[in-house]
Order: sequence, then C-alpha cells, then structure tokens
Amino acid sequence: MRAAGVVFLAALLLALPAAGANVQNGKRLFGRYCVSCHGPNGEGATDQKTGGSAGRNQTVFKGAGPSLKGVGALSADFYLTTGYMPLKRTGIQPRRGRLLLGPEQIADLTAYVASLGRGPAIPHPHPERGNLSEGMHLFTEHCAGCHQVVARGGYVTHALPPGLGEATPTQIAEAVRIGPYVMPAFSEKAISNRELDSIVKYVLYAKHPDDQGGWSLGDIGPIPEGLVTWFIAAAVLIAVCMVLGKRLRA
Repeated sequence: MRAAGVVFLAALLLALPAAGANVQNGKRLFGRYCVSCHGPNGEGATDQKTGGSAGRNQTVFKGAGPSLKGVGALSADFYLTTGYMPLKRTGIQPRRGRLLLGPEQIADLTAYVASLGRGPAIPHPHPERGNLSEGMHLFTEHCAGCHQVVARGGYVTHALPPGLGEATPTQIAEAVRIGPYVMPAFSEKAISNRELDSIVKYVLYAKHPDDQGGWSLGDIGPIPEGLVTWFIAAAVLIAVCMVLGKRLRA
C-alpha cells in the first residue's frame, strides 16, 4: 500500500509545473510562438495532404507539428534552451541558434507544456559520478556513428548531426532520452542513468581533450590529419627532388 502511494506521489510530482514558473504566461507565450505549428492546447497541427499529425521528420510533414501532450518538461526544456524552437520556418532541421526567449520565459513555457499531460521531467545528470573510460565506450557504440567519436558532428542522410561543443550536461541527457529529429531515443533500459552519467562525462571531456604528444588539429577527425600529413610529405618530396636535381646538373 505504501509503495503504491509513493508511485502515485511521484507521478503527481512529474505532472506539476516547475516551482516559481508562471503557467499562464507560458500559455500566452505558447499562443505567440508555438500554436501555429503545434495547434491549440498543444494537440498537434494536422497536415491537409497527409491527414495525420506530424512525426519527427519535418521534410515529410511540412507545415505540421507533433502533439505536445505527454512530452513533459523534458522535451520543452531541450528544444527551447538549445534554440531549436521556435523554428524560423517549417520543413527544416532544428539547429542550435540564438535564444528568442529568456530563462524565465523558457521556464514558464516549459511549465505550460508540462501541464498539458503527464510526462518526463527535466533530467539532472551527475557526470562527476560517471566513468570516463566507460563513457567513451558507450559514446563510441551509440553516438559516434553520427557525431564522430570526438563529438564534433557529422553527416547522415537528410540531416547534419550537430557538434556537442555547446551542449550542457542537462541538454546531453535530454537529447539521449528524446532522440531529437532523426536521432533515436534511448530508454533507461537501453542506457541506464548511471551509464548516461558516464556518457555526459565523456562528452564534457571531449570538448577539451588532453592531447598528450599529439597535434589535435581541432579534433575534427582523421581526414584533415591525413591531408596535412600528405601536404607535409609532398613538400618534403619536392624539396628533395629539387636538391637532387641541382646536384645532377652540377
């Protein structure tokens, strides 16, 4: 009986808006910035051509936005604090940009979105508890295919996975759970909170890695490093040929 009460209380707390947030102001902000795509009360806009609500692939559902009921504070906080939302126009990949809203406005709007239905709260990762070696292994396994092992971003079909140099610990944890745009979402079963702490720790390390005895070249991968090697080798080869040519003519 007591366990059931604890579970109910935890679920109730997740549905409550953040302390100090003004939900009514958040509703006004939603009407100004979000309603045209996500519809009144956040139920999602419907594309006339498809007759369905939008998914994450905005190139398929142009002009439509997904329902926000049940996404909780987690999704709203991520998309607003990164500048992914509001979008300049529909049909494009959300990219990190200048924030249009201040911290208090973001808190109010996040609280309003969270009030639309019970959903996950904003995570609070603890990278200091993580293991750097484990984090590198997990990041390589789950993330490096798109973001590169150095977390500088990359290229995939119809999308540009961003570099993670500006991501905060909270935003990293949020992205793992949400799976923004074409990125897959990872549940706690796939990546536990303990493992997530290690991933966050590694991403923070990758921003300023300890390049002992090496020339990092911006840590953007082996291709530029290989090009620089070839340029240096070509210059040395040309110089050797010029010296040998002068000696032969002499």
